[in-house]
Amino acid sequence: MPNPDRKPLLLDFEKPLAELETRILQIRQLAEENGVDVSDEIRKLEARSGQLRQEIFSSLSPMQRLQLARHPRRPSTLDYIQAISDEWMELHGDRRGGDDPALVGGIARIDGRPTVIIGHQKGRDTKDNIARNFGMAAPGGYRKALRLMEHADRFGMPIFTFIDTPGAWAGLEAEQLGQGEAIACNLREMFRLDVPIICTVIGEGGSGGALGIGVGERLLMLEHSVYTVATPEACAAILWKDSGKAPQAAEALKITSWDLKNLGVLDQIVPEPIGGAHSNPLKAAEILKKALLENLAELSELTSQQRRQMRYQKFRHIGVFTEISA
Repeated sequence: MPNPDRKPLLLDFEKPLAELETRILQIRQLAEENGVDVSDEIRKLEARSGQLRQEIFSSLSPMQRLQLARHPRRPSTLDYIQAISDEWMELHGDRRGGDDPALVGGIARIDGRPTVIIGHQKGRDTKDNIARNFGMAAPGGYRKALRLMEHADRFGMPIFTFIDTPGAWAGLEAEQLGQGEAIACNLREMFRLDVPIICTVIGEGGSGGALGIGVGERLLMLEHSVYTVATPEACAAILWKDSGKAPQAAEALKITSWDLKNLGVLDQIVPEPIGGAHSNPLKAAEILKKALLENLAELSELTSQQRRQMRYQKFRHIGVFTEISA
């Protein structure tokens, strides 16, 4: 989990809140040094701080939610695995000579039940991000994920996938190694698996890189995560030749959890602690674990045929709309 003692990285919209909290801390320290009772004033300021926090995080724009989804202190796949599992064994390799660190997976025991967890993994700092290619998986990563999913299917273990990537690696070598084929193969094979599959967008879900581990009966999103066909910066560059119009593109793309819930793409929004998952990672993990286990309990009541049909119908209905003429 991210270290809570490290100096926080503030986003622009968080600065007024940070200034108020700093002021509260300074008043408390001065009061202790001078033996003055300012408890009433501190209570008022703390109440104002809570109100301001609620106001800020309940009215974020799509671009601000994207900033939260990309926050360097936001909990990653391995952070959540560590917090929600009783035991964890990471498995490596695609059995074709590669082991992509941008996509991790393995066997976990959650509340006594064996499961397979797979997810994109970003780095915590620049060096780690470079090593993990900023969470952009290569073809070998998706082949490793499919190997682990087939293992889960063979032994009757449910599958949890955690999505957090700006997109699949789009380099020349990735194309030479069959990036498109690897993702397409995962899409096809995930539809036929018998075990429950629950997919959760924990940060940034981008393009085919997200879809490569994103086929399941249930799609969950953390409250401040995003899910999109292309990043707002890329969309703005394509449409207007100006990446500076990314906020406008973010509005048009409907990337937030609330947008996708209204469009019928998303099954459940998983609440985050006020201030985002990075403000209280353990609480965020507790909420996520509860949502995963509740969904798993419901899906476990169904037959494998019912789950496959649910998966199929879910994706058949995405994008369907009715046009009404005036």
